Amino acid sequence: MNAMAESAYALLQARAARIATLGEASAMLGWDSSAMMPPGGAASRGDQIAVLYGLMHELGTAPEVADWLDRAEAAPPEGAWDRANLALMRRGHTRATAVDASLVEATARANSACEKVWREARALSDFAMVADSLAEVVRLARENAAALSARLGMSPYDALMDGYQHGITASDVAPVFAQYETFLERALPRALELQAARPAPLKPTGPFAVATQEELCRRLSAAAGLDYDHARLDRSVHPFCGGTRTDVRITTRYDEADFAQALMGVMHETGHALYERGLPEAWARQPVGEAAGMGVHESQSLIIEMQACRSDAYLTWLAPILRQSFGNDPAFVPANLGALWRRVSRGFIRVDADEMTYPAHVILRFRLEQALISGDLAVADLPGAWNDGMQALLGITPPNDAKGCLQDIHWYDGAFGYFPSYTLGAMGAAQLMGAARRELPGLDGELALGNLGALTGWLRPRIHNKGSLLGYNDLLLAATGKTLDPTDFQNHLVSRYLAG
Repeated sequence: MNAMAESAYALLQARAARIATLGEASAMLGWDSSAMMPPGGAASRGDQIAVLYGLMHELGTAPEVADWLDRAEAAPPEGAWDRANLALMRRGHTRATAVDASLVEATARANSACEKVWREARALSDFAMVADSLAEVVRLARENAAALSARLGMSPYDALMDGYQHGITASDVAPVFAQYETFLERALPRALELQAARPAPLKPTGPFAVATQEELCRRLSAAAGLDYDHARLDRSVHPFCGGTRTDVRITTRYDEADFAQALMGVMHETGHALYERGLPEAWARQPVGEAAGMGVHESQSLIIEMQACRSDAYLTWLAPILRQSFGNDPAFVPANLGALWRRVSRGFIRVDADEMTYPAHVILRFRLEQALISGDLAVADLPGAWNDGMQALLGITPPNDAKGCLQDIHWYDGAFGYFPSYTLGAMGAAQLMGAARRELPGLDGELALGNLGALTGWLRPRIHNKGSLLGYNDLLLAATGKTLDPTDFQNHLVSRYLAG
């Protein structure tokens, strides 16, 4: 790398760090708006976030950046990490310059405003209340998608997906989802039949004090490896993980009648947080130091929540802790907890769904958001289309909008193209767990002690520390010996739900 190219690359690194720092500030404002901000702050908060997005866009698309990229690429750096970083800078610049700054700010404002209306509409189960706001969000999403599509040479929906998991398109996902839908048609009735033949699991008797739940959630997430010198646990309408690598914010919601919702939600978000905490420190605030995409992120949350924390081994450790926290309820024995928390049902709510039916919820959203972006589905027709889709996939129809198309925050916050990542993550988690078990024959013994360190220690060098050096399939190939293989997930489900 000659001196001129080296200088240009150094300037790009400095600019990337500045943009990333503004992104961190925006992330903290976003967390605050969901967890702490009073309702009256919504309008000004939308302006604050919009201005930050505008500044980030201006910095990333300034004329000098294109010149720096050209100069740096003329004599690329020698190291693999630097080369990947430069390539990601080019990709980010291409995406950023495809969209005008005015559209970026307008989108941020519309998303923020719609999200606030959604909160009230969801509480009242009234889609009509948020329909106009969502229509504006969808209109702007289409504008963004069209601009990105023209620049990237891919379909508008693929251009949106590319922003969440690079290298995976709708044509990659559609056959995987179709294959799973076929599997589910056979597997779900059989799982329900086997389940019905067994005694119904005992349900723990509440109420379960929120303060006790919160203390337990904090204890379990800390035991999983979350360092609370660099993390917080708070409450929000929709559980999420946000903040920054050194200041991770996770949230959950509590139900005094059912502590499992909060507990497993926190372990899910802890998986996200552990990934963020494990990203390569040497590449902080550089594109290559960021997470490798939302499919990868979901694989890290689901390997903790679904693969580890719902395993027989982990429940052996957890059962006595539940008795300590909530009393000597006969439901708190490992076998009963397994039957209770690995119970299959045809439910309305995605975040409460079991791992067999969960992909059906994602398949529905994948199809609907493609139709919204293409214009084949009008926003006003969303509730009906949602209900029809749920009936076709799971044989149930939501009784109201809160249990239907209002249940998720994503579309109301402008996140189109995100949903496929959930099921890509579930499939990746099963594939990674299979590889971890093969390489760590004592893994179940560690989980029976409540020790997730062996698992996270296996993930750290293979996934977390890699940042965005590799794409999803290359990460899986390096860690497991093959690219994404959906049959690993199906085999996991057969073993867990269809054996016996």
